[in-house]
Amino acid sequence: MIRKLWGLGLCLALLCGASLAQAAEERGPVTNLPLPRFVSMKAGEGNVRRGPSLTHRIDWVYTRRDMPLEITAEYGHWRRVRDREGAGGWVHYSLLSGVRTVIVEEDMLDIRSRPDVAAPVEARLRAGVIAYLGECAQDWCELQAGGYDGWARRSALWGVTAADLQN
Repeated sequence: MIRKLWGLGLCLALLCGASLAQAAEERGPVTNLPLPRFVSMKAGEGNVRRGPSLTHRIDWVYTRRDMPLEITAEYGHWRRVRDREGAGGWVHYSLLSGVRTVIVEEDMLDIRSRPDVAAPVEARLRAGVIAYLGECAQDWCELQAGGYDGWARRSALWGVTAADLQN
């Protein structure tokens, strides 16, 4: 009896381990790119629909070019996206860009000349500013916004994942 239970436990552990590995490596069925992943709005205006077709109702319209969005699903030419506030819906892929941007979540965020708290401050960004994302390393990401280029703490940004970190 104990041997059977141990075997069942091992089998369940293997199944759970396989599903965790599959979840960590989930890929979009259309693009074969990782899910979830971040993109940005290419257009200055884009309809967000309830489902993946033109026949579905428009729930709202994104009106901010370069806004970062997280793709959580794919269906044909449609991508299900989620914004910083958790709102989501389906957007046609032609409205999206692979150019990476982030939203500053901390008001008056220091942009430093290098990834170090002792480095000189090059600029300060208000909460809600959209910045272009460069490389990320440990707790810092390189940004470009308003003609300034520098490094900011990753924890103060929305639109960055652990996969963005370079070792």
